[in-house]
Amino acid sequence: MVTEAHDPDASLAAYAARQAGSRGRMHAEAPHPYRGEFQRDRDRIIHCTAFRRLIYKTQVFVNHEGDLYRTRLTHSLEVAQIARTVARELQLNEQLVEAICLAHDLGHTPFGHAGQDALNRCMRNYGGFEHNLQSLRVVDELEDRYAAFRGLNLCFETREGILKHCSRRNARRLGALGERFINGGQPGLEAQLANLADAIAYNNHDVDDGLRAGLITVDELCSVDLFRLEYEQICRDGRISPRATINETVRAMINRIVSDLLETTRANLHAAAPANIDAVRANPEPLVQFSPDTYAQHMALKKFLRESLYRHERVLAMTQRADKVVAGLFETYFNDPAVMPDEHAGRARRWSAEQGEAGQARAVADYVAGMTDRYALSAYKRLVDAAIDF
Repeated sequence: MVTEAHDPDASLAAYAARQAGSRGRMHAEAPHPYRGEFQRDRDRIIHCTAFRRLIYKTQVFVNHEGDLYRTRLTHSLEVAQIARTVARELQLNEQLVEAICLAHDLGHTPFGHAGQDALNRCMRNYGGFEHNLQSLRVVDELEDRYAAFRGLNLCFETREGILKHCSRRNARRLGALGERFINGGQPGLEAQLANLADAIAYNNHDVDDGLRAGLITVDELCSVDLFRLEYEQICRDGRISPRATINETVRAMINRIVSDLLETTRANLHAAAPANIDAVRANPEPLVQFSPDTYAQHMALKKFLRESLYRHERVLAMTQRADKVVAGLFETYFNDPAVMPDEHAGRARRWSAEQGEAGQARAVADYVAGMTDRYALSAYKRLVDAAIDF
């Protein structure tokens, strides 16, 4: 029996996700003597193979372009840091929100969104490809670490947070986990928080990487209120270096938007007064939100990055090459699954026998999606085109 001193729910608000009220795991397990269930989830994610691969998966820039640009791993850590800060202030479940944040990108393909779009196109006749659903597949099926079950056997609440988006077609196959995508409703507060922490980290840290790469300029960014307000304030101290000025500006931007998120959410919780996590799920709108003004600033920065950074000719050139690599690998492995390592080739044969071409395609998609940038490029050079210039 857990004593009060070690009760992981003791310091939580009533509306937080609580271990005592968890919907549990798909496969029952005995409790750990000194680790809570959501802590176990976080630990399993950190130790899994897919998490380690994130260090060589791109955020915006391909991994080999420079050591200082963010990868999916560093991004996930930054998301977790932001979310944990807010969770602690709101008395939410810090271990759960950290687990969700660390796992949210496990299903991402090599080469970021370019790879995802290419793989989705390759899979259009076989059920498509969604990176959020793929992250769930990783933790539910693809990780092979335990004798008693496939996957990591995470708690419902962690899996709920990982699945940020899902088509209605796929949601119908997920039982209770997919209900909110069919019937409406919200996930728990920890999942809502992880979602917005992801957006905050993505936006603000891409500013830093874009400036470092020389693809956007300070003058261009000053057209965005969120950047300009903080940058002009920092520049009043003329003693700091240009690099420190940018770092201080990005830090101030994050502080501004996180503080707004915290205060707005606190007010929403006070007004709604949810009695428990089920009341949170039944609320018509998310309770973790920005204020209208800050949301507008956040979206203006997102629009700027989409138009000026993600559509920059250098990024688009990388996108075209990434598309070619992912599509070429998928076609090669689909036409001859035996080219894949034995484990994946065997899965393709089994699934092909059970489900036809759709099963074979899914096995190939799982293999390609799990690749790092550099492994995918190496495989493409070996199997398809040794002359490709990346």
